[in-house]
Amino acid sequence: MIFADKLIQLRKKSGWSQEELANQMNVTRQSVSKWESAQAIPELEKIIKLSDLFGVSIDYLLKDEVEERESMSGKGAVTEMEAVRRVSMAEASEFLLIKENTAKSISYAVFLCIISPICLLLLGAVSEVRGYLSENAAGGIGIIVLLALVAVAVAVFISCDSKTAPYEYLEKEIFETEYGVAEMAKERKKQFKDIYNRNNIIGTCICILSLIPLFAGMSINEEDDLFLVSMLCLTIVFVGIGVVFFTGSGILWESFEKLLQEGEYSRKKKESRSVITAVSTVYWLVATAVFLGYSLVTNQWGYSWVIWVIAGVLYPAVLAVLNVFVSKK
Repeated sequence: MIFADKLIQLRKKSGWSQEELANQMNVTRQSVSKWESAQAIPELEKIIKLSDLFGVSIDYLLKDEVEERESMSGKGAVTEMEAVRRVSMAEASEFLLIKENTAKSISYAVFLCIISPICLLLLGAVSEVRGYLSENAAGGIGIIVLLALVAVAVAVFISCDSKTAPYEYLEKEIFETEYGVAEMAKERKKQFKDIYNRNNIIGTCICILSLIPLFAGMSINEEDDLFLVSMLCLTIVFVGIGVVFFTGSGILWESFEKLLQEGEYSRKKKESRSVITAVSTVYWLVATAVFLGYSLVTNQWGYSWVIWVIAGVLYPAVLAVLNVFVSKK
């Protein structure tokens, strides 16, 4: 028996009309009608209220009655069903709540990673142009600040990852959702779509406009290296702000796709995700090693940041080639 049938049964047992139940729930009669016709599923707080109102458990309202195992056509079908994980409404709601709480923290941590070289760039320029610091002192202080910011960001990443670790199976495994979970996720994704599109537009515009300080600095005084580096640092800050918009909304959007097994988290994509993740990890570790190795050997910290730009430009191409290879496999 599905939720809609149980709701009809409980309402009639209590002797209420749809309108009377709607008054009890502070919703419209049309909402109750949609619930009972299985066109919509109530939000979690409404389900809790229904549970209290009728004196039944949430599990009773949400879980379909399991058919007898003897009705299965064969043992293989039973084994396959037991092997697939089922996601309940409570699990799905808690997952989305955790993702909503950690999205901002991860966005700010990414921002710290992006701006981490700024101190190094500025101090390097000051040591060369003004001579207030030696190159070794400027490089040492700049690296310390860079590592400190990255360390804070990594701590945030680890903390957020530990909170979402129990739900890693949503990203990696094929699963089934209990009654109402998919409808809830689709509805919330639909409501979030405008915010997601708006943040992507804002983030894109900020990233494009972030080049203005750099080009403006070149136009105003291209002879002053310190001024140009300052404008470059301002550009990096704007890029970081733009990425914050991308990251926060992107994490929430991916959360809905994970629950619905859509887009990059479709059943087909999950089969190849482990390979792509491994290659991506190796790629960025190599990029980091190249950046640190070149910078330490040549001491050209003021220019070696270009390695990150090149790595970022090449990364989509690497993913594209990898996706073609995986799909052929």
